[in-house]
Amino acid sequence: MKHVGHLPPLHPLIALIDYSKTHFDVLKTGEKIILDFYKVSFKKSFKGRVRYGQRYYDFDEGGLAFLRPNQVVFTSDDSNQYEGYALYVHPDFLRGYPLSKSINRYGFFSYTADEALFLSAQEKEIVSHLFDAIQSELETNIDAFSQDVLVSQLEVLFNYSHRFYNRQFLTRKAVNHDIISSLDNLLDQYFEENKSQQTGLPSVQYVSFQLNVSARYLSDMLRSLTGQNTQQYIQQALIERSKDLLSAGTLSIAEIAYQLGFEHPQSFSKLFKTKTKLSPLEFRRSFN
Repeated sequence: MKHVGHLPPLHPLIALIDYSKTHFDVLKTGEKIILDFYKVSFKKSFKGRVRYGQRYYDFDEGGLAFLRPNQVVFTSDDSNQYEGYALYVHPDFLRGYPLSKSINRYGFFSYTADEALFLSAQEKEIVSHLFDAIQSELETNIDAFSQDVLVSQLEVLFNYSHRFYNRQFLTRKAVNHDIISSLDNLLDQYFEENKSQQTGLPSVQYVSFQLNVSARYLSDMLRSLTGQNTQQYIQQALIERSKDLLSAGTLSIAEIAYQLGFEHPQSFSKLFKTKTKLSPLEFRRSFN
């Protein structure tokens, strides 16, 4: 907190900063900071239009962005980057509470900055009330119940954020369907060019990098829209591709497995039977 010219926090392991009361003349542009805290940034409004890839967000009511501990942050001389509020929570503050383990299920802590949560007016009002409640509790004298109350408030904030992200996946179907279409084309090209024979099965990290989205965001988005995470989606594409090869009948089961990127034919056969309830040979025979 001292680094950004802010007064010492009321609690050593959790703090809520109002950027309007903070001075940034001590910051150097591009300076690298590694945070030891979970960070939730809340902007109540945006100046100008905010881009998402090649598109603009239609919500101008504000938004939330999340960082997990040990992430590298680069400072900026753009004052618009320091609007609203920032909530810092040290992992030690959550120790001994179920949230310390369940926080990993909130995938948005692994999203990138351009995958932020953009809020509707109603959602912004809910988040504003939650931040006000946390601030009020932080300004209350610490007692035996303070940590219990604050951890409960954090969990409510994270659950609402989870709900709002799910809404964002659904309301931005055009953008997300473009991503899915690009994923389908990427996998088709991967198999058509026989990249699997050279580099193996397409991985979650590979496809997310090629699509320029974080791996966790891609999985959460796909799960919301298709019911499958990225790994399952890739596996389904593998199965569909293998069905085409099996029905053609020109390659052996082993040759198909190697062509798809499997190191061992048994691994291919096991996955195929898990997904289709038939062995590759049984599926091929069904066409004869």
